[in-house]
Amino acid sequence: MDLDRQIDALRAVGIAPERIYVDKRSGATADRPGLSAALAYAREGDVIVVHTLDRLGRTVRDTLNLIQDLAEHGVGVRNLADPIQVDSTNPNDPMAQLAVVLLALFGQMERTYTLERAAHARAVAAAEGRRIGRPSVVDADKLACAAHLREAGHTMAEIVAKTGITRTTLYRHLPPRPAEAVTATPVTAAEAQRESVD
Repeated sequence: MDLDRQIDALRAVGIAPERIYVDKRSGATADRPGLSAALAYAREGDVIVVHTLDRLGRTVRDTLNLIQDLAEHGVGVRNLADPIQVDSTNPNDPMAQLAVVLLALFGQMERTYTLERAAHARAVAAAEGRRIGRPSVVDADKLACAAHLREAGHTMAEIVAKTGITRTTLYRHLPPRPAEAVTATPVTAAEAQRESVD
């Protein structure tokens, strides 16, 4: 597991387990109680050690702003596993500043590419008619019962009450109702086609 590997790396450089703060969510998530606790604990002269710099912020700006805020309070940042080593305890070192910018930028780009790849994979799956997301756990018999109840004219609320299937799941799995006629005389398919051409 990636988190275990990160914890092992932090322990290997002598950080006590009670001072290793963890978040099980991505660095792209704003709500990270582990990072918040580490920042609240840090005092002047401390160095916050991270496995990789992208653990600090969602974007380049977030990361740079955080490192700048920490530097103003006398707190440094050091990374362990990035290809470029950063130690911000010397804020006047231009190479350290450049390294921070580059690593934060690479982290943001990787998150962007990951999201784009996932969106593309979902689009391809949808175009091929493959189901996306978690596999369905809806009982097929209950779903058939729900379809029968809807054909019999029951409301969605009644179907939910009788089958125990949530409204959202019913809308996802039941085929859409045929469009209701809005004129006194039903329009034939040929007439509808002619009207759309006109």
